Amino acid sequence: MSHFYRDATLDDLPAIVAIYNSTVAGRQVTADLEPVSVESRAAWFHAHGPQARPLWVVEEAGRVIAWLSFSDFYGRPAYSRTAEVSIYLDESARGKGLGKKLLVAALDVAPSLSIDTVLGFIFGHNAPSLALFRHFGFDEWGRLPRVAVLDGVERDLVILGRRLADGKAAAV
Repeated sequence: MSHFYRDATLDDLPAIVAIYNSTVAGRQVTADLEPVSVESRAAWFHAHGPQARPLWVVEEAGRVIAWLSFSDFYGRPAYSRTAEVSIYLDESARGKGLGKKLLVAALDVAPSLSIDTVLGFIFGHNAPSLALFRHFGFDEWGRLPRVAVLDGVERDLVILGRRLADGKAAAV
C-alpha cells in the first residue's frame, strides 16, 4: 500500500532536526529555548521504529517537509497502549492541510500498533495545533498551568487525548 509518508531513516535526521529547530524561535510549539543538534536527537530517533513507535516523514520534490512521531507515554509498561503523537511541519508546508492528513493517518494506523489511546501535549497558546487535534475528536484531559516559561512568559501545557473506540479511528 502506498502512503504519502514513509518511515524515517537515519539519513532523514538532519532534516527532521532542521524542521524542529525552525519552530524553536516561535515559542509556540516546543519547550526547547535553543536549537538542538542532530547528535542530541540520535537516542530519540533510535527509540522509534515502524513496528511500535513509528517516525514518519513526508517528502516534496525530494526534500523532507514534515514529520510525525509516535512516542511512549511515561515510559512504563502499563502505559504501552498509549502514545503521544507529535507533528512538525516545515514553514513552507504549514496551513495546507498536511497536519490533518498526518493526524488522520496516525489515528488509522494506531490500532495496528496496539495503541488505543492517543495523546497530544500542546501549549495553551498554540491555537492552530489545539484546533487540529480538537477537530479530530481529542478532548482536553488535563491542563498544567504556567509550567513553561518562554521568554519570561509563563505558559500552560494542555494535554489532549482521544480514546480509539473498538480499535478503530473513525474520522470526525
